[in-house]
Amino acid sequence: MSTPSSTDRTLQQVLVVIPTLNEAVTIREVIESLSSDLPSHARITFVVADGGSHDGTVACVQQLAAERSDLHFIHNPHRIQSAAVNLAASQFGYQADVLVRCDAHSEYPVRFLARLLQTLDSSQADSVVVPMDSDGRHCFQKAVAWTSNTWAGTGGSAHRGGRKSGFVDHGHHAAFRMTAFQHAGGYDDSFTHNEDAEFDCRLGRLGGKVYLDADIRLGYQPRSTMSGLARQYFAYGRGRSRTVRKHPGSMRARQLAVPANLVFSAAAIALCAWLPWLLLWPLAYLSALILTSLSLALRHRSACGLLGGIAAAIMHTSWALGFFTGLAFVREKPWEPGPTAMLRAGSTRAATP
Repeated sequence: MSTPSSTDRTLQQVLVVIPTLNEAVTIREVIESLSSDLPSHARITFVVADGGSHDGTVACVQQLAAERSDLHFIHNPHRIQSAAVNLAASQFGYQADVLVRCDAHSEYPVRFLARLLQTLDSSQADSVVVPMDSDGRHCFQKAVAWTSNTWAGTGGSAHRGGRKSGFVDHGHHAAFRMTAFQHAGGYDDSFTHNEDAEFDCRLGRLGGKVYLDADIRLGYQPRSTMSGLARQYFAYGRGRSRTVRKHPGSMRARQLAVPANLVFSAAAIALCAWLPWLLLWPLAYLSALILTSLSLALRHRSACGLLGGIAAAIMHTSWALGFFTGLAFVREKPWEPGPTAMLRAGSTRAATP
């Protein structure tokens, strides 16, 4: 990264990190979208950290980087997103005031970076998170998206469609004060999934504050195949199994309900020959899935909504199987902050120039 001039040093320094892996279709549009209408009070540095793309992503980003001095490309040998953000922060974040994490497959609203900086300043939070609104292009993808925006897909999680701004325990990561990110130790890059929730647990236990701005909303394209959706949610569940052991007490009721439902349903089917009334549980769950499908089809006036119950079942079952697999095969020790690790009130909160 080039050394800032004396004028640049009066500006807020912002590092924007975009992890990539085979994102040739979307990466140019994402960079251009983020680069439009930049805040005048900030100096922005963009870093694309690529985990080994083979679809033209590298060539595309390198071509863009040759045309503009604020864009840099680095290789991420560990491939995963958590490692990408940590690597970029270590190489380019030594003068940064704010770290922004972006995804190459999301759709960003107008003035995204400027609005994040404004909220970070007005809320005096250590981190700003945002909601995601899922949308799809093909029939099954639409069903996944519509389901993801309901209780069947999110369990009422605020950052997956929430409409109320305020301080929260967790959300879709957007912006951090760099000092808070570094003080909390950055991401645990042994996590392939759920690294964001695990980080928020550490930040919260250190006294950091996370603010959800429900007015800064991202668009998200979910998986378009059943197998892809199953793999994704299996990995989510596996990651969560590590988080709840690393941070005992962090699991919410909506998350506990997913593996509990699988256990109860499996037990009911196994014991129904002796206790047939136990089938009421899986039948009630099946009825809920059918109602989800019908309501989505009616609400969106599309037969694609009938696949919503199938999408929800895949999400729930895969997440639960991943959760149990993580418990069985991945060891994890509880995390404890050091005796002097607590963030001091206001110590990470620098006012925006």
